Amino acid sequence: MTMMPANEMAAAVVRAMDSKKGLDIRLLHTADVTVLAEYFVICTASSPTHVKTLTDEIDRVMSELGEPPLRREGHRSGSWVLMDFGCVIAHVFMDEARRFYDLERLWSDAETVDLAAIL
Repeated sequence: MTMMPANEMAAAVVRAMDSKKGLDIRLLHTADVTVLAEYFVICTASSPTHVKTLTDEIDRVMSELGEPPLRREGHRSGSWVLMDFGCVIAHVFMDEARRFYDLERLWSDAETVDLAAIL
C-alpha cells in the first residue's frame, strides 16, 4: 500500500473540513518542530453534532483515499476529536475546547500554511 504524501493528506483533510462548514480552519506545518506529525489541521465546530459531522466526513474522505485514521481520541466527549493519520493529525474542537487547548499558541513555531491554494 502506498501512502499519500503528507501535504496531499493535509489538503484532503482541509477540504473535508471546509465541505462540512468547519470554522477557522488552520493548517500548521509541524515537521520542523515536532516528531508527532508533519501537519496539524485544526478547526472549530459549532456543536457536538457538528463535531461528529466533521469527523465523519474526514473519516469518509480519508478512508476513500486509502488513508483511514490510525486512531481517534476524544469522540465521546463531543467537545473535541483528534484523528491521527500518521503524518497528519486532524483536530476538531468546539470553541471553548479550542481556546482551552490553544494549539496555535502551543505550536506557534510551526509554519501556518496558506489555505488559498487548497480551497
